[in-house]
Amino acid sequence: MARGVLSFPLTAFRDDGLLDPEGLRAHVAGRLAAGPGAVFPACGTGEFFSLDEDEYRTVVRITVEETAGRVPVVAGTGYGWAQAARFARIAEEAGADALLVLPHYLVDAPQRGLAAQLERLADRTRLPLIVYQRGQVAYTVDALRRIARVPNVIGLKDGHGDLDRLQRLTLAAPDGFLFFNGAATAEIQARAYAAVGVPAYSSAVHAFAPEIAGAFFAALQGADHASADKLLREFYVPFAELRDRAPGYAVSLVKAAARLRGQRVGPVRAPLTDPAPADLADLKALLTAGLDLVGAAL
Repeated sequence: MARGVLSFPLTAFRDDGLLDPEGLRAHVAGRLAAGPGAVFPACGTGEFFSLDEDEYRTVVRITVEETAGRVPVVAGTGYGWAQAARFARIAEEAGADALLVLPHYLVDAPQRGLAAQLERLADRTRLPLIVYQRGQVAYTVDALRRIARVPNVIGLKDGHGDLDRLQRLTLAAPDGFLFFNGAATAEIQARAYAAVGVPAYSSAVHAFAPEIAGAFFAALQGADHASADKLLREFYVPFAELRDRAPGYAVSLVKAAARLRGQRVGPVRAPLTDPAPADLADLKALLTAGLDLVGAAL
């Protein structure tokens, strides 16, 4: 998966809020054409939290059909272990290759409870599991060692950005255990993550501007720090600042940017809201400038 950007497709909805299967199919096909390292449908960017089980089945099935075995399909699952197991069964039936286990709902929990939840889910699916530590979920070294002994727990995605903790986890993990940078606008911290042994990262930008995401990935791979710095300074950092203007913009800005490029992805679902008009205007200007940096057009 470290051979390309990890792509997190959007879930396409119609203006009336219903799922738009053909819009989703076109969106996924476009992401695949840009050569990602893997595709992660129905995760955070794909509004997993707003999908019912039938919609989830459709999202995963369409992604698997479009991917046709070219790259791994890692579907999201979450909530408590019992509900996560229901989504896991659906993902298995739909042909997913693995699962990204999103943080559980609402409650804080001790480390032994976090580990037990993963063990219960792992007992109920054949699919490999990548755990996502973010929000109220943050594993200690001891808990990581426990979950890493579960045969189908294969990796961890980090959304905290605590590099001291992450370095301790990477050093304690067994050989072959996978780690991923899942920080918000992960490109900003990509070099820092790589320095502690975590080169693979997820990219929300890939959902609407694979030209920019690909150029940044190529700059990192080629140690072209000048190009990487220019993209960070003139696109990624301003995008993160725009993202931070309102809760939920980590998804709704991405979806708005995709619509600006003519993608049929529709609006976000409540409780998320689409960007305010002034923010949308700033997004369009920034996206135009970012695409210009890599020789592409809106």
